[in-house]
Amino acid sequence: MAELLLEFLSEEIPARFQQRAATELKDRMTRLLAAAELGADCIETFVTSRRLTLRATGLPVRQSDVRDERRGPRVGAPEQAVAGFLRSAGVALDDCEVREVKGAQYYFAVVEKKGRATREILPELISQVADQIPWTVSMRWAAGTRRWVRPLHGIVALFDGAVLDGGLDIGRGETLPFGDRTLGHRFLSDGWLTVTDYADYEAKLRRAYVLLDQDERRRNIREDLDDVARQAGLRVLEDDALLAEVTGLVEWPVVLKGQIEDGFMDLPREVLSTSMRTHQKYFSMLDPEGRLAPYFLFVANMLADDGGGEIVTGNERVLRARLSDAQYFWEQDRKLRLEDGVDALEKVVFHARLGSVGDKIRRMQRLAGELSGHIPNCDAGLAARAALLAKADLASEMVGEFPELQGVMGRYYAADQGEDSRVATAVAEHYSPAGPGDSCPTAPESVAVALADKIDTLTGFWAIGETPTGSKDPYALRRAALGVIRLVLDNGLRLHLRDVARKALGAYPPGVAGAAEDEITAGLMRFIADRLKVHLREEGVSHEFVAAAFALEEDDDLVRLVMRVRALMDFADSEDGGNLLIAYRRAVNIVRAESKKDGKTYDGAAYDSENLGNDEDRLYRVLVEVEGGLDELVARDRFADAMGLLARLREPVDRFFTNVTVNVDDATTRENRLRLLTRIGSLMHRVADFSEVSA
Repeated sequence: MAELLLEFLSEEIPARFQQRAATELKDRMTRLLAAAELGADCIETFVTSRRLTLRATGLPVRQSDVRDERRGPRVGAPEQAVAGFLRSAGVALDDCEVREVKGAQYYFAVVEKKGRATREILPELISQVADQIPWTVSMRWAAGTRRWVRPLHGIVALFDGAVLDGGLDIGRGETLPFGDRTLGHRFLSDGWLTVTDYADYEAKLRRAYVLLDQDERRRNIREDLDDVARQAGLRVLEDDALLAEVTGLVEWPVVLKGQIEDGFMDLPREVLSTSMRTHQKYFSMLDPEGRLAPYFLFVANMLADDGGGEIVTGNERVLRARLSDAQYFWEQDRKLRLEDGVDALEKVVFHARLGSVGDKIRRMQRLAGELSGHIPNCDAGLAARAALLAKADLASEMVGEFPELQGVMGRYYAADQGEDSRVATAVAEHYSPAGPGDSCPTAPESVAVALADKIDTLTGFWAIGETPTGSKDPYALRRAALGVIRLVLDNGLRLHLRDVARKALGAYPPGVAGAAEDEITAGLMRFIADRLKVHLREEGVSHEFVAAAFALEEDDDLVRLVMRVRALMDFADSEDGGNLLIAYRRAVNIVRAESKKDGKTYDGAAYDSENLGNDEDRLYRVLVEVEGGLDELVARDRFADAMGLLARLREPVDRFFTNVTVNVDDATTRENRLRLLTRIGSLMHRVADFSEVSA
């Protein structure tokens, strides 16, 4: 068994492309090797800013020989049939064997195919995998036609310690030959490195100041960040995304600490950290009380003779310029009233068919006021004021420079200008929740504005038919629907979403909608219901319970739907519930089979309660008792109590199936008993569609 070492050496690969490229290289080479019957014991990939590397171990040195036997026509068959068989098998008649099968003689073609040497096949596979890696952005260079994320400089291709023949076609008759040489760190090493296998390759790169393993680089950076911060009595502001990015920017990470000038520390914390992170890839530091400290950490790709002093000075100088710009934006924005930004948004298009952002603000104001009546302790006036100001910071210079601070800066400007704290908070929180991991607002006015924003967006795009299709969701409508679901459920809001959607739709000018109001709202409700099913499944709720609760009606009260699902889960997990489900399924199956045989249904037919046997009469009486209280419990959303009431059916149903025969000779008695069984299913279906739940 042998080892394959493959390295594509190039100019700097953007950090955001690296991990996907490594994954794709591994997956695609795994499939290509398997298809060539060259399965490896282990395949690993590594990526740095300049190289994409694959190591495959346990490869066979050649394919296995293949023996293929094919049966042809009978001996004595027409000449045309025999000739066709010989052509398809690629053999001559003299090469065929004659064998007896069930008393008849047949021609058999035996084709033995010798396995090819692995080193003959690998160059073809390397060319194929190079073509298949799906770079988000790629380029051509020099006169060639080959596309890669950045210009390629060399390819290491070693199998069993020897260079593979050939190279990679880069177009126009040019080939980048396979070799055994690579380069170390761009600045800390000199010249080409000749390698013999992976162990030699990894060791020589390390001596040339390249940490090949991205996981090792990440761990080292994480540990060094913590060590430097700890020595200063501080801690690092957690930022996994930035850590992943800088891991891909450096091959030999060196963590250094710089200082922020005191004059900039009056800037909002988010402005400081965002400016450092976005432009410079710096890590913010916190003091023991959790306040932003006047220091930053960064990861250099260089070992300096002076311990990094000059590098730190240079980075402090660059940061000073960046923060000076941020300070200017902060001062200029505060000279204007936040409300003045609303007028500027009249000229900003929200969507060509849905008007401007200013139009959206007015719709949000109206809808937030409507919603405030359904949100406990929500002040309608403050909610409307917050809706008016929610998007105003989009017109500020700070948000123009740092779009990720929208909402955050609105809070600062609102508070600075004396707005009610609840208004400022709602301005900051109305974009939330922006994803599954984002916190959900709980302040009443924040909930009202966040709901108004998301419901307005959803109804608008549904009105013009711009709905998600397949994996495409350019307007993030799935995220908006999930936001609505979380806002409603996390805050226990009893809303009829269909009515809210109608009110939101009514705020759009006539002619915007491309379909009837009922069609638009029905489609939107189905979409939200589907997202709720996904949300519940992600919380561990089985699909069958969700389907059972949703099957009964188009309920648009999400809290009610979830209560029904939870109660159904608890009921099915109980002993009485589990046994009743078994009996229910038995009853439904009997009725279904007999109805099909008789050509009629027994649902809704009057039941004759006279002259009943004891067990039949007992079941009938309990059904009547349960029926009397069930509808009231369901109407009052007491689903757990409703399930408990249904559980009373277990004992009489069990006795019925033990002691009563349904299919008796007397037709009247048989039909009467089928109606009784039908009544069991009809009664249980008032709570949920139990046919969706496995017994």
